[in-house]
Amino acid sequence: MEAQDALIVVDHVTRLYGPNTAVRDLSFQLRRGEVVGFLGPNGAGKSTTMQMITGNLAPSAGRITVGGADILDEPVAAKARLGYLPEQPPLYRELTVDEYLRFCARLNRIPRPEVKEAVARAKARCGLEAMGRRLIGNLSKGYQQRVGIAQAIIHQPDVVILDEPTVGLDPIQIREIRELIRELGRDHSVILSTHILPEVQSVCDRVLIINRGELVFDDRIEALTRRMQTSALVVALKRPPALGELEELPGVSAVEVLAEGRFRLHHAPELSPAEAVAAAACRGDWGLFELTPERLSLEDVFVNLTCEEPTGEAA
Repeated sequence: MEAQDALIVVDHVTRLYGPNTAVRDLSFQLRRGEVVGFLGPNGAGKSTTMQMITGNLAPSAGRITVGGADILDEPVAAKARLGYLPEQPPLYRELTVDEYLRFCARLNRIPRPEVKEAVARAKARCGLEAMGRRLIGNLSKGYQQRVGIAQAIIHQPDVVILDEPTVGLDPIQIREIRELIRELGRDHSVILSTHILPEVQSVCDRVLIINRGELVFDDRIEALTRRMQTSALVVALKRPPALGELEELPGVSAVEVLAEGRFRLHHAPELSPAEAVAAAACRGDWGLFELTPERLSLEDVFVNLTCEEPTGEAA
């Protein structure tokens, strides 16, 4: 990655809580214009990592820079380039949308003559034009999330960090927020923390998966899709041969016995043995009556990655 393209650099970051390690030797970068999905099971260290990136928590070791500014040594410069929506949006329910966004604009040091324009721009981006005079406490959960996103982008930061932005929303609201996130990705870099796996596939360019405080996957969404390709065949035979004959078929890496006459043949994604199985079944009169390719789901890939033991000692 070109250095000038890295908006956020997390460099060998560790966070300790007494004897427990929440994040261990974590390193990754965020490029300009990327929407990155940040995944992991509960307790994996996601929230700790985001709190360190946003400067709300200091790393025990390592370094984080935002736009070249160290989050600890130059916090004002670094945080000025960040917008953050926590899982619980920091909303004041007794304020109107306009009052709240004007307050957020001033918190982000937007000059007073530019506040009106900044508020109007954020409302337009988030579909809040008609909500300016409404009390935040009277808005639906979906519109409250939009207000939360508006406060995160009001100062036009380079990076927007969204923590579980669609939790508690109905399907229509979820679709609207996902579309908003895709639009944000055109002008900002976005880190999206979510437990909703289809959300990652629909809006993200790249995926980071953390398990027990360690990074276990960092690649483009296309690489995750390749992991989901067919890598097994389920075969059912009325007159199955000896197990060794199935294991010797071209492309078969392992054979798993499922039930009487049913087997799962494992193979590399690009080397399906389906044709060899069909030909051998005809020659040997095996009574082939099922030949079904199996495809991993995103959930399967996620579980496989997060059930593997990390390299360090688990905290």
